[in-house]
Amino acid sequence: MTFAALPAAIDEIDAREWASFEPYFAELMARPLTHDNARQWLEDWSALERFLWESFSWTYIQKSLDTTDKAREQAFLDILNNVYPEAQKAAQVLKERLLALEITPEEMPDMTLVLRDMRSEAEMFRAENIPLQTKLAELDNEYNKLTGGLKTGWDGEEKNLSQLAVFLNDRDRTVRQCAWETIADLWLGIRPDLDKIYMEMLELRRQVAANADFPDYRAYAFREKGRFDYTPEDCFTFHEAIETVVVPATRRILARKQEQLGYDVLRPWDWIPERGILVQTGDGEPLKPYTGQNDLIQHTLNIFNQLDPELSRYYAIMAEENLLDLDTRPGKAMGGYCSSLPWRQRPFIFMNGVGLHDDVQTMLHESGHAFHDFESYAQPFIWQANPPLEFAEVASMSMELLAAPYLTKENGGFYTSAEAARARIEHLEGIIVFLPYMAVVDAFQHWVYTHPDEAMDPTNCDAAWDNLWQRFIPDVAWGELVDTRMTGWHRKLHIFGSPFYYIEYGMAQVGALQVWRNSLTDRAGALAAYRHALSLGGTRTLPELFTAVGAEFRFDTAMLTDLVGLIEETIAELEKA
Repeated sequence: MTFAALPAAIDEIDAREWASFEPYFAELMARPLTHDNARQWLEDWSALERFLWESFSWTYIQKSLDTTDKAREQAFLDILNNVYPEAQKAAQVLKERLLALEITPEEMPDMTLVLRDMRSEAEMFRAENIPLQTKLAELDNEYNKLTGGLKTGWDGEEKNLSQLAVFLNDRDRTVRQCAWETIADLWLGIRPDLDKIYMEMLELRRQVAANADFPDYRAYAFREKGRFDYTPEDCFTFHEAIETVVVPATRRILARKQEQLGYDVLRPWDWIPERGILVQTGDGEPLKPYTGQNDLIQHTLNIFNQLDPELSRYYAIMAEENLLDLDTRPGKAMGGYCSSLPWRQRPFIFMNGVGLHDDVQTMLHESGHAFHDFESYAQPFIWQANPPLEFAEVASMSMELLAAPYLTKENGGFYTSAEAARARIEHLEGIIVFLPYMAVVDAFQHWVYTHPDEAMDPTNCDAAWDNLWQRFIPDVAWGELVDTRMTGWHRKLHIFGSPFYYIEYGMAQVGALQVWRNSLTDRAGALAAYRHALSLGGTRTLPELFTAVGAEFRFDTAMLTDLVGLIEETIAELEKA
């Protein structure tokens, strides 16, 4: 078997069977490995990993496009059960072979961080964890099926959660309340099922950590995610800075809205943190910037062409090659993501657009991830193209801010000048009110995984979530709706399928705000630094990547005070428009 025989495309093999990949791994295991041929051996292994991981990604994408398609779901389950476990075991053998060479930084300076990560992964590997991780992925699939299938009648039509969410932005408070309560009832209707899924996940994750000789799953997760540059204590420092600086800023925003709208109190349908929805003030209906996927693509393409023609070309490639699936529809999985297809060196963007401004923000956000993929594909090895997650989100969140000046129709965008000002105010207010919610999600998981016995009772999870909610989410009157407030953790898919993946959004937002701050005085320089940092992939440490993009890797009170001040000043200026 030679690597010249790797297929040109993944559809030329049966990706559901390990036999499609096993000969390539076997050849690498058998091939003599020395310091002299190590680089060629790595190039071949990297090519195989690109092919393998594109197979995984493509199968996942197809399944999420239609959660009701049994054949797609079965293909995903087949690759999960037949291929993923064997690939993990084979990769462990190859890592051990490579690490046994004891390659020095002088021999391969560009592989220093990759080898560090591989060493850590090899030390953590336990064969007995493979079936547990497979079961966890199956449970995550159950969560996605259950939540993606939620739907009910509305004005004589059947609507899913994303379609119902359109009415959460309605100017009529009664309509918002009705939509919110309808959605809340759908979630409460599957409360026992979600509790059961999560309790099974917690038990499995506890066993995974114990098998790998970690004191708890938090310690395991921090190591698994390669968090070499910060600790749980740094997360708590961030939480406290948010409580000190951002919660008061949130209160100022809420008080201003309450006064402008003439409300006695704000209710849960006036601020919905998990959806990033905050009631709008001023004249006019909620922004409805586009109609359908093609309209969204064309205006987004225009915006990117104003920002940077090469970035625009990246986006055009995705549109031309049908790598954008943007409209919501029944049976489609919830949420939005950008998935890398490393064999063909393309990204794929998935989202649930319904024609609102939030969809425009999602489009810009996921495009930032896509640009990160395009820029880092030039790295010679697949592992070098994978940045830390905390910096991956800098790419996406910075793009939301860098593209903001081009939202107007005169730049090919979506809005009049007044509408663009409204959109930018909505975005900047959203950044402020997001950070307290991020702190709730992250702090909740710290509690869950360091209190494993207590967390096995879902009522304790409800109470822990509620305590954090009341610490960080101020000035909303819930009344008799406390069950929906206490089960808010059900409505955050990261808590189920991507444990501890949420602090990244907060850290990245701090980085992105610094990129934006730089762009206000040197737009070209900020964009050049942005693209350079993206091209580095995972070849620099997290603090070094922040430095490359023109930001500091710190999340203390002083940093947040400066950035929140800039946001509030900008909002005040935009309100004059």
